[in-house]
Amino acid sequence: MSRSDNENLDIIRSSLKLCPNFPKKGITFIDVFGIFADPTAHRALIDVILNRIKKSNTKIEAIAGLEARGFIFGPQIALELQVPFLPVRKHGKLPGKVSTIDYDLEYGKDTIEMQMNILQPGTKILLLDDLLATGGTLGAAQKLCVQLGYEVVETLVIIELIGFNGRKKLKDADHFTTLFQFAEADLEAIAAKHE
Repeated sequence: MSRSDNENLDIIRSSLKLCPNFPKKGITFIDVFGIFADPTAHRALIDVILNRIKKSNTKIEAIAGLEARGFIFGPQIALELQVPFLPVRKHGKLPGKVSTIDYDLEYGKDTIEMQMNILQPGTKILLLDDLLATGGTLGAAQKLCVQLGYEVVETLVIIELIGFNGRKKLKDADHFTTLFQFAEADLEAIAAKHE
């Protein structure tokens, strides 16, 4: 039985788990692993993403997924579309020749990397991750794809935390899709119920 996107989104939403005071007091963590623990929710996620791609009429030639949760659903989307999957990893985690980019964190810097010479320049990329908050990592991943000569034609996340203005760090926010948005006040209200 085929479900509508709204029905699928309801299934996905019900499988998200909010964890107040994790990893430390005052933080509410949104755990997406419940999606993957429930085959119905997992299928719903894949179907919603595929439907969004189909409706956008955007040609996708490869998927790039960010470490770590982008590795969980990115390869499945790539397989369904019959296109390659490329991992975007933290520095020092990939073999062979890599291209790297540094980006700012709240307190310091970090580096991500992708393998070189995997795809042809101009390859149209869909960039996937589970969450957008400040936009540092996702924005860096977009720049890294461009640095490698790829064209990021769409960026998609499961969850966007809208109070952190992460979209401002993304190139071409018009081609950005999020399945769910949460405001900081929403998360604080949920956390308060669990104290």
